[in-house]
Amino acid sequence: MKKRWGKGWAVLLGISMLMAGCSGVSPSTEQPSQNAGGESVGKQVDYKIIGIDPGAGLMKATEKAIEEYELKDWELVEGSSAAMTAALSEAVKNKKPIIVTGWTPHWMFSKFDLKYLEDPKGVYGKEEQIHTIVRKGLKEEHPSAYAFLDNFTWTPSDMEKVMLAIADGKKPEEAAAEWVNNNQEIVNKWVQGIKPGSGEAITLAYVAWDSEIASTHVVKKVLEEKLNYKVELNQVEAGPMWAGVANGDVDGMVAAWLPTTHADYYEKLGKDIEDLGPNLNGTKIGLVVPSYMDITSIEDLKK
Repeated sequence: MKKRWGKGWAVLLGISMLMAGCSGVSPSTEQPSQNAGGESVGKQVDYKIIGIDPGAGLMKATEKAIEEYELKDWELVEGSSAAMTAALSEAVKNKKPIIVTGWTPHWMFSKFDLKYLEDPKGVYGKEEQIHTIVRKGLKEEHPSAYAFLDNFTWTPSDMEKVMLAIADGKKPEEAAAEWVNNNQEIVNKWVQGIKPGSGEAITLAYVAWDSEIASTHVVKKVLEEKLNYKVELNQVEAGPMWAGVANGDVDGMVAAWLPTTHADYYEKLGKDIEDLGPNLNGTKIGLVVPSYMDITSIEDLKK
């Protein structure tokens, strides 16, 4: 397996060069497929899978998939969630082939017609959940914040509304406030019977995934607006996020993907944190392509 490190601009440059090298057929009429121009899917995408940040569980699973499916000529391009979605947006705009690491919920499924490649070997596992994790002692020190975090749960469609608003240009704070204002019945159930705090400070950690940006900002808005807390957000990588909760540097997170994506962190640090259970059910990870591509399975990448 080949693996290349790269920042967002490098990923986009690579995609642009790939597109420039394709045939001169008009983007509005060209319909890429597995056999477009007699080329395999691998040749069409230069044997590259566009990934996200290094160390993410999704990236580790993709590395394993490359090995399990014996995709010896393929590269996993490491960059960021933003770079991946920018590359995907550009490819879809021009109806070009592309393969990315993807997950649900994500706004890109609301905006584009996409599909997961079938995973007959089960490398990416089954559906996951997103859990709320807090530091030990939070219940005793901040019972109101703890109670709300324990109550917090929503659906993939709720999350995608916030993510899509952000993707369309709203600031995370604005998108979160809009969703909270439009969903008072749900929010009031989260905080029902909980006594507001007295201006105490709470720190939440999150990774820069579109899904976690959405959920963490919604939680922040509710804690501040409904329960009178002052909330500080720390954007970090997955490892520091888990370590921060485990060692007490941050109070909690609503961004733990289990049982697959963050399995290593849970195994290592599970004894030092408190798991409040899932705040969202029905997540999925895997390789994603535009629906116009004539490919259905990861097995097809060997052709």
